[in-house]
Order: sequence, then structure tokens, then C-alpha cells
Amino acid sequence: GRALFTDILRQVASQVFIPLTVGGGIRTLEDFDRVLKCGADKVSVNSGAIATPSLIAAAARKYGNQCVVLSMDVKRVDGRFCLFAKGGRENTGIDAMEWAVRAVSDGAGEIVLNSIDTDGVKSGFDLEMLDALAARVNVPIVASGGAGTMEHFAELFTHPGIDAGLAASIFHTKQVDIKDLKQFLRDQGVPMRI
Repeated sequence: GRALFTDILRQVASQVFIPLTVGGGIRTLEDFDRVLKCGADKVSVNSGAIATPSLIAAAARKYGNQCVVLSMDVKRVDGRFCLFAKGGRENTGIDAMEWAVRAVSDGAGEIVLNSIDTDGVKSGFDLEMLDALAARVNVPIVASGGAGTMEHFAELFTHPGIDAGLAASIFHTKQVDIKDLKQFLRDQGVPMRI
């Protein structure tokens, strides 16, 4: 329910004071407007942009490139990086790297790259896929999929061309504590605010 989602977003935005990126079900400029008015700083779009490629350019014109985050679910298929839609369930047949180049050209100011191949496996981020993307675009890249240990983050953050990393389950299940991770990264020489 969208009404429930906007209520939750308003509550979260009133409690956290870090940049907030919101995605899921973003299909129109009105969706961008709705979540921005509820407190989001950036809007992440994936399937909506695949269905309506002009959405990225329209959103960038209206809200600025810094607001438009392209989220990509990518999997290797027959040796190619293929773009998936609908939460990684539907192979679009689109070359993911070409899609990223087009989206950045249209105004996407950041990319979240989720490797379906490593997501949930907890064996490390997909550096090969991330390198392929970094070689093609010149916007911040957020790595997603594969984090299982603090060492995986250290490997990612000392790897050139990647700007950020995200994880969910290892924090939710308390396999890794965020404060401990930040201290570990600082000890590894990664600039880190604690």
C-alpha cells in the first residue's frame, strides 16, 4: 500500500539525518515527486526505467542528476552481463553495461549495481562485474550483493573505482556490527567517520 509506505518514509526521514535513497515501485515522475516530498534525498529506479527509458532523463531534468539513482540487477547469462527486472526475476535481454552507459548519458547520477550472481552468497562482492561497470561510466558506483564478512568490505573499499558498498542481511542478523565494521575499516586504512 502506497499510503502506508509514504507514512513510513515520513517517519524514517524525521528520525535519520543521513542522505536517504528510496526505491521500489518508482514508475513515473509523480512517484519521484511523492517520495521526495516525504523526505527522500535520492530516488532509485530499476524496472520503471526499463519499462519507460525516458523516465531517467525526465527525472534528471526536473530534479537534477544527483537525485536519480539507477538500480541494476545484473546476472551473467552466456558470458554476458544481462539486466534483470522485477526484483531480479525477469531477464530483459538487455546488455547491462550498455544500459548503464545510456542511463548515465540520460542523467542518472549514481548507479547501484546488484550482482544476482553473488547476492546472498556472502562470499564477497562481484569485483569483476563492478570493474566492467567502472570502466564504462563516470558516476559513483554502489556495490551490492555478496557481503559476508568485514574483510569483504575492506577488499571493496581498497579496490579502485567503487565508491560505496551496501549489505542488509549480515547487519539484520547481527553477523556484522556496523560500529565494529567501521572501526575495522579505519584500522585497515579506509577513511571512515566513526
